[in-house]
Amino acid sequence: MGATKSWTRDEVAVRILAGEHLIVFNGHLLRIPSSWLDAHPGGALAILHFVGRDASDEIEAYHLDQTLTLIPRYSVGRVELTDDAWQPLVPPVMSGWVRKPSADGKSTEWFSEAAPQRSAVDTSLSPSSQILLVSKDDNDCHAAPDRAALEPPPTSLSLKVQTNHSQAYKLLHKRIVDAGLYKTPYLTGYGPEVLRYILLGCLSAYAYHHSWFITSSVFLGLMWHQLVFSAHDLGHMGVTHNWAIDRLLSILIADFIGGLSIGWWVENHNIHHIVTNHPSHDPDIEHLPFFAISSAFLSSLWSSYYKRTMWFDRFAKIFVAIQHRLFYIVMLFARFNLYANSYTYLYKKAFDTRRARGGRWAWGLEVIGLAFFWWWFGRVLYGCGSWQTALAYLLVSHAVTSPLHVQIVLSHFSMSTADLGPTESFPHRQLRTTSDVICDESIGFIHGGLHLQVTHHLFPRLPRHNLKRASALVKEFAQEQGLTYAEFGFFDGNAEVIGVLRGVAEQVKLMGKVANVEAKEAIEKRLAQKKFT
Repeated sequence: MGATKSWTRDEVAVRILAGEHLIVFNGHLLRIPSSWLDAHPGGALAILHFVGRDASDEIEAYHLDQTLTLIPRYSVGRVELTDDAWQPLVPPVMSGWVRKPSADGKSTEWFSEAAPQRSAVDTSLSPSSQILLVSKDDNDCHAAPDRAALEPPPTSLSLKVQTNHSQAYKLLHKRIVDAGLYKTPYLTGYGPEVLRYILLGCLSAYAYHHSWFITSSVFLGLMWHQLVFSAHDLGHMGVTHNWAIDRLLSILIADFIGGLSIGWWVENHNIHHIVTNHPSHDPDIEHLPFFAISSAFLSSLWSSYYKRTMWFDRFAKIFVAIQHRLFYIVMLFARFNLYANSYTYLYKKAFDTRRARGGRWAWGLEVIGLAFFWWWFGRVLYGCGSWQTALAYLLVSHAVTSPLHVQIVLSHFSMSTADLGPTESFPHRQLRTTSDVICDESIGFIHGGLHLQVTHHLFPRLPRHNLKRASALVKEFAQEQGLTYAEFGFFDGNAEVIGVLRGVAEQVKLMGKVANVEAKEAIEKRLAQKKFT
């Protein structure tokens, strides 16, 4: 990193307000050009969430070694540290500000897509550091963010302590690397899995050939359930560690065999990992009108990922009030929601002239893959003989995959959704918002090894079959740093999630009762006024 200029915090803030994308990496200031922001394989939001912040841990966790060697070219100098730590700024996107093309199309300008709502109290559920996004006021005439918008709200976290966590995490990462845990166990890990996929596929075809359609649908659903684990690994570049090869393989599995867009999943999942459990930014907990795992959602929050307001309207009130009873029913049909998100993503990308690296060929191959999926799966349904049997085949095959969706939400729905601000370190945030699902090693394959979500969130590129060994090191790290490593049994985890859903549902019911009482009092008051007039 050749640049020698030393940047102060105020100088960085001025440049950010001028529209530059500046992030801190190992004491250096990186200027990310708009051209790379658009071409970033992890999506633009993955970068925007770290403008003005130290992204050292996240960058090293998510990028291959050969990619890290390219980063120095973006350095514009070093930053001035306070007690060996960078005092973070609030990324504009987290206050509702984004850059959009100007009217002449030759430059970009600030655009307010939502209004920041800073917490007026300081509780565990709504800390003083929290910034949520809501629909902006049409009368808001601010043309650009000001200096105050970049200043973090008060936080209970110590920057020094968080820096210590970060430094300890770097040492932990080195231990993981030195232990050889990034080496993919092709034969011992994926060998048995490939055999399992083939067996389930053959059993489904055999049953279908003998007109045992429901049995066939069960085995097909089980194959999809198992295949998604490998698609997940490939999306994280955790198999061959080569972006092009992993993307090709993941398209084959996810699109051609599973009917889902791996491109959508990677973009969605990257953001989930970066801003885990943040109500305004993590798409994996934004499920209105069906679920709300925090009372924050009752304020009709804006989603920076979906670019829309998640309205807590009459429809949402009905569902959220009984969400703890509908949870498993909705999970049975969760795969259909994945279809909707996949196809919406690919449709939008068809009109995106600034696709990420490899986006053009990958997009085209995905479209071909989805067409192929519905060709072969459509023939399967048509061959069932009647629409009733075809419908049953469709529903059963998709419902069989539901335990996967339940498992994934167990690791997050019961954890904290509070925003502790940009001061919070990467390891602190992941341990606070993520938990493991405890299971016997003999049945770990049912969960695909992803029941070890804490370790996976700390080291997303780590081959899934090495998570067990790595988790022992992570537990030592957590104990040494005074951090909580959360883990629940499968049934206890379900109870925790249902408890969270029931808690929010009861708040909705209480709000309804209060509203009814207030409405009744207002009517009585009005009638009394008419009586005396």
